Amino acid sequence: MLTNKSSPPLKIDKLTVVRSGNQVLEDVCLTINRGEFVGLVGPNGGGKTTLLLTILGLLKYRKGRIELYGRTKPSSSTFGKLGWVSQHASNIPKNIKLTVKELVQLGTLNSSNMFWPFNKEQNKQVNEAIELAGLKSVENSNVSTLSGGQRQRAVIARVLASKAEFILLDEPLVGIDRESRNSLMKFLDKLCHEAQKTILMISHDIAAIQQASHRMIFLEERIRYDGAADCFPDLTALANLRGIEPVHEDSHSKKTLYQLEDMGGKQ
Repeated sequence: MLTNKSSPPLKIDKLTVVRSGNQVLEDVCLTINRGEFVGLVGPNGGGKTTLLLTILGLLKYRKGRIELYGRTKPSSSTFGKLGWVSQHASNIPKNIKLTVKELVQLGTLNSSNMFWPFNKEQNKQVNEAIELAGLKSVENSNVSTLSGGQRQRAVIARVLASKAEFILLDEPLVGIDRESRNSLMKFLDKLCHEAQKTILMISHDIAAIQQASHRMIFLEERIRYDGAADCFPDLTALANLRGIEPVHEDSHSKKTLYQLEDMGGKQ
């Protein structure tokens, strides 16, 4: 087996997951390499969040294989390389008085240090994460006073402070305006290129993620497309991938199917 250092952050082979008696994922095969920004898209119920939760070890799978940094049985140090930002992570109640810096400090806590005084190394991690997220000017502000985009960057900064290398994001673009969305996508791209982070991000905003990610995956029980973001299928081709038949048969839909075949779209 490859060494931990040279192995990709994630490798999945023929993964099948059943939830509440229903098969949600079937024969999913996927490899994500270091430094990639991968956008995960698909319809509601297609298995996107299920895939992330299975990668994190929160859901059991029926068959298949998951390797994290070359290990099928990850240790605590391997899981320590993963950072998870849920869809509702930035929805912090307004009655909770918490500054940006205090929120990011939470990312440095673990079972071995949570009862000890905050040290210089932790302080360095926090400052670097805040700087990278572009939140230095608001580090002493209450999180509840921030814009949606700033809150989203703050919860990502908390993950960065934990020294996570592989960051999994579930719908971080929900509830933020266009300007904040563009700023967040540039920030995530910066994490890959300048901080050598690896990102797997779920989003329903196909247009936004196509502009920023290196690679896109369309998941609906199986992987229907896995390839370059700029080659992502148009709506008609996407319908063909999903097995949705046109009500009005015409030459345009046939032409699009031929174009998709030339693109090498995966089924």
